Amino acid sequence: MLISIMTKLMHCNGDTREHLLATGETLSLRLGFTGMGLSELLATAGVPKGSFYHYFRSKEAFGEAMLQRYFEHYDATMQALFGDANTDARHQLLSYYAQAISSHCRSECHNACLAVKLSAEVSDLSEPMRHALETGSARVIGHLQDAIERGIGEGSLAIAMSPAATAETLYSLWLGASLRAKIRRSVAPLTGALESIELLLRPAQP
Repeated sequence: MLISIMTKLMHCNGDTREHLLATGETLSLRLGFTGMGLSELLATAGVPKGSFYHYFRSKEAFGEAMLQRYFEHYDATMQALFGDANTDARHQLLSYYAQAISSHCRSECHNACLAVKLSAEVSDLSEPMRHALETGSARVIGHLQDAIERGIGEGSLAIAMSPAATAETLYSLWLGASLRAKIRRSVAPLTGALESIELLLRPAQP
């Protein structure tokens, strides 16, 4: 009986923590991290302040956990996309960016990516959050590099630079285009970036 109660409490605790993080991500995408007040977060989530501090020692610690959660989910999405054995690596890479454009459009040309939204905002304000962004973005770049190397090996694409340099360039290009798209409230910078990516990831000559 006691074990059953403890298991139920642990489940509820996990649900509350996850609910807080998911709510924080939604609010941060709309308001930014500094613009998201703790009172607004708690009111939106329907969670008392005491429960918040049970899980997170500060708003900064909450932000760090929120970014870690975001990149964990993003990592799983990239693994699923690039793990598809039915399509070649070049097609997967271009599909990855095409899907990002679709996600941007579904957000009505607002920022749909937490990493893009918070990168410039929090990197100078919080070292733990900056580190979470650095670690998460390095994992994304690593997935891109793995896909590029696989594409070269299978003969679906050719590149002018090294796989590592190409992956870094793709990430930086898309990050800049995402910021431009946010400023312009237009998808045009992203479609232009995708055209450049298609040139960087040339089809391999038969």
